[in-house]
Amino acid sequence: MNIEFIQALDDIEKDKGISKEVLLDAIETALVSAYKKDFGSKDNVRIEISAEAGEVKVFSRKEVVEEVENKNSEISLIEAENIDSKYTIGDIVEIEVTPANFGRIAAQTAKQVVMQRIREAERDVIFDQYKEKEDELITGTIQRFHNDNILIDMGKTEALLPPSEQIAGERYEIGERIKLYVVEVSTTNKGPRILVSRTHPGLLKRLFEIEVPEIFQGLVEIKEVAREAGQRSKMAVSSTEKQVDPVGSCVGPKGMRVQAVVDQLNNEKIDIVKWDEDPEVFVANALNPAEVISVDINKSEKIARVVVPDFQLSLAIGKEGQNARLAAKLTGWKVDIKKESEIEAEIEKKKIEKNASELAKSLDKFEENIEAEMETDNLEAAEKVNENLIDKMENDLDEQTEDLENLD
Repeated sequence: MNIEFIQALDDIEKDKGISKEVLLDAIETALVSAYKKDFGSKDNVRIEISAEAGEVKVFSRKEVVEEVENKNSEISLIEAENIDSKYTIGDIVEIEVTPANFGRIAAQTAKQVVMQRIREAERDVIFDQYKEKEDELITGTIQRFHNDNILIDMGKTEALLPPSEQIAGERYEIGERIKLYVVEVSTTNKGPRILVSRTHPGLLKRLFEIEVPEIFQGLVEIKEVAREAGQRSKMAVSSTEKQVDPVGSCVGPKGMRVQAVVDQLNNEKIDIVKWDEDPEVFVANALNPAEVISVDINKSEKIARVVVPDFQLSLAIGKEGQNARLAAKLTGWKVDIKKESEIEAEIEKKKIEKNASELAKSLDKFEENIEAEMETDNLEAAEKVNENLIDKMENDLDEQTEDLENLD
C-alpha cells in the first residue's frame, strides 16, 4: 500500500460514509489472515498500518516466560532480555516479521476488503431506506420476469413481486411503471429483500389516501378494508367532523376519486360504506348495496343474523357468496343471511308447534278428568259429553298438525 491508497480511504469516508478507522481495522484483520495463510505462520501477529504513509508492518506477539512451551506464542526471558533488558516475566514482546513482498499482498487484500465494505455499506443504506417504507406505497418499473416472480427496478435495487401478491388476471409488461405496497424488508446474504404486493389491502388504503384530500387532512379515516384483489373490495370509512360525509368524500364528484383507484387496480369493484361502532348498523352497512331489514347480534358466538327482503337475498349474498364474505371480513362478524319470508315461516311454524303442544297437553288432562267422572254415578251423561269434547279437541289437533306439515 502507499499514501495514495490512504488518501483514497479519506475519499471513501466522505462519499460513502464509511469511517476510515473502520476500514483500517477491517484491513488489518484481513491482513492477519492473509499473512498466516500465505506464510504458514501460527504466530500471534499484529498488523500495523501507518495512516500517514500507508506503510504496513507485521509483528509477532509473544509472552515472556521462564520456560517456553509454545514457540508460536511464547519467548524465553533470556531471549527477551537480548532484545531489551527491560522485559520481565509476563510482558509481551513484539518482533517485526514483515516479509519482503508483503506490500503487494497487503495492497491486494486491502482492495478486496474495501470493495466488500463498500458493498455492505450500500446494502445497509438501501435496507434502512426501504425498511422505513414498510406499509407504504412505492412506484417502480417492471424490469424482468423470473419463473412466476416479477422483479421491479427501484433504481439502486430490485423489489420482488411474487405470484401470491399479483392480481389475478392483471397483465404486466416490461418497462411499465407500477404502484406497489411494501409488505416486508429483510436482509439476506445477497442484500436487502424488498417484498411488494398488488393484492394487499394496504395498497387500496394508500391509493385512497393519495386521491382523497380529506383523508390527508384527518377529516376522514379509513377504518377497515377487505379485499378479494382484482374482483371486489369493501372499505369502511368514518369522519371526525359531522358536516363531512366520509363515503361521499371517498367517492368524489361524479365518482372521480373512487374511479381513479379502480383504474389502478385492474378495474376492481370497490364498495365504500360508512363505519359504525354499533355492530348491527355496521353489518347492515357492510352488506351494501343490499337492503337490510334487521340485524341480530349474538356476541357469544360472534354471529350477525341478518334478515333481508326476499328479492334482495341474492344481492346480499353476492356472486358465489362474495358480498357476504367481504362483509364478514370487513366487520369481523360471521354473517348469516335469511330472506324475510323464511323468517316469517319459521315464526309461524313455532307458533303452530306451540299451539299443538298446548292442545295435546289439554287433551291429556281432559282424558284424566273423564276417567275421574266415570267413577261417579252420572256415568252415561259424562261419557256422552266427554266424547263430544274429545272429538272436537282431536279435530283441532289434526288441523294444527296439518298446518305444520304444510309449512314444511
